[in-house]
Amino acid sequence: MTRRLVVSLVGIVLLASGTFAANIVAGNFPALGLDLQGGASVTMTPIGEVEEAALTVAVDIIRQRVDSLGVAEPEIIRQGNTIVVNLPGVKDQQQALDTIGRTGAVEMRPVIKVAENPENTTTTTVVGGPTTTVKGATTTTIKGATTTLKPASTTLPPPAGGVGSSRTAAVTTTTIPAAAEAVNPVTGLPDGQTILPGRKDGLIYLLGPAEATGEVFSNDSSAQVDAGAWVVVAKLNSGAAGADVWNALSTKCFAGGADCPTKAIAIILDGEVISAPTVQTPTFDNGSVQISGSFSETEAKDLARVLQFGAVPVKFDIPTVQTVSASLGEDSLRAAVISGIVGLILVLLFLLFYYRLIAIVVVGGLVLSGLMLWSVISWLSKTNGLALTLSGAAGIIVSVGVTVDSYVVFFEKLKDDVQQGRTLRNSAARGFDRAWRTILIADTVSLIGAVVLWQLTVGSVRGFAFFLGLSTLSDMVVSYFFARPAVLLLAKTKLFNRGRVLGVAKSKISEAVA
Repeated sequence: MTRRLVVSLVGIVLLASGTFAANIVAGNFPALGLDLQGGASVTMTPIGEVEEAALTVAVDIIRQRVDSLGVAEPEIIRQGNTIVVNLPGVKDQQQALDTIGRTGAVEMRPVIKVAENPENTTTTTVVGGPTTTVKGATTTTIKGATTTLKPASTTLPPPAGGVGSSRTAAVTTTTIPAAAEAVNPVTGLPDGQTILPGRKDGLIYLLGPAEATGEVFSNDSSAQVDAGAWVVVAKLNSGAAGADVWNALSTKCFAGGADCPTKAIAIILDGEVISAPTVQTPTFDNGSVQISGSFSETEAKDLARVLQFGAVPVKFDIPTVQTVSASLGEDSLRAAVISGIVGLILVLLFLLFYYRLIAIVVVGGLVLSGLMLWSVISWLSKTNGLALTLSGAAGIIVSVGVTVDSYVVFFEKLKDDVQQGRTLRNSAARGFDRAWRTILIADTVSLIGAVVLWQLTVGSVRGFAFFLGLSTLSDMVVSYFFARPAVLLLAKTKLFNRGRVLGVAKSKISEAVA
């Protein structure tokens, strides 16, 4: 019996301290929510009348986009037809805002000619035709799953500001009668055609008509490493709306005729060319498309997101962005922590006065609960993007009362037995068996309340419910595996079987026995 108690006590102590140390070594710490660390709050208002179903789909797509950025506990709220997106502590705030704001359709157009963007450089080099090669360029290719990677037949010059420049030209789409075939003296591209800028390559593209949309791809595109390089793999939807449309376009561009002399297909989102890979095979019968080139990991993942999530089916006005300062939340958290610590100290002092030395079990249990909570929250922050918000901190503070109640129930059962003349050694095991049923019922009620709040509410109330439930589970574990063996082992010592036991004087014990 004693051996099992020691194993249980040592085991829970090692588990709590070991997981805490492991998270510290791994660099895992609790992530903070928008109200505690600041960030951005984006308000998106739809243009015109929108259907309820379309708005629901828009919310789902925006949520997928935000989740794909790895934002810790993003909060996406519908307020009527308005969508509010809260982004706590994003690493690249502009990237997140750009991703949320993308509402246009994904299009595929044949590339007729390419030139450097005149807004990025004063030197203009026009590239046209599948056999033109300019030094200093990177290549991007498209291939089927069974096609060997090989460089594109057309390479493009980097802009004067360097490849990856964030500057882009405004979207310009004009229509001129077919008889007018004037050539723009700056770009060298024919006027009266669709000309769109590249998002980051410093180029502008003369494009043919849109012949496919993002609907040709299924929504399971992903960035992968192939032969030591980052590639994007996308699967085609089957049938006339998917593979048939894509294969018709790829066959045309592979042939390199007048409609697609560069053999390249431009992938367009929101009026910008995201990528313009060169076709390496006429058809993709296996339904798999791989886009490869000199991608960085970030570029590959960005392109995969574009192909995966496609367009939001609702047109939104220009998003209103509000920067949220963490100072108010930090002040509130500081006040909550200080009040919690003061309250905890007062409770512990009372327990020490009322239950005497055995109250040290409460101190040890609270320390272990704190270590376990910290470890679980840190791990979930790292793996699932969980963030500690002000409401979550409130849930943890409330749970301290639940934890202390568990010890009070146990100690009162022991005190009743001691007052009836039993020794602590004889009553400890029996007292815990009776107290454990009460503790289990009380904690189960608290868990049911937390689950109901989680299921039926949104926003900060869900954070409160989650952390309250997590703390309650921690209390159940610590009560059984720490408080029980600790009290049973202390009850076997002489120190806890003489003098005032649990605050009960010997005279009262003698009177009870008599």
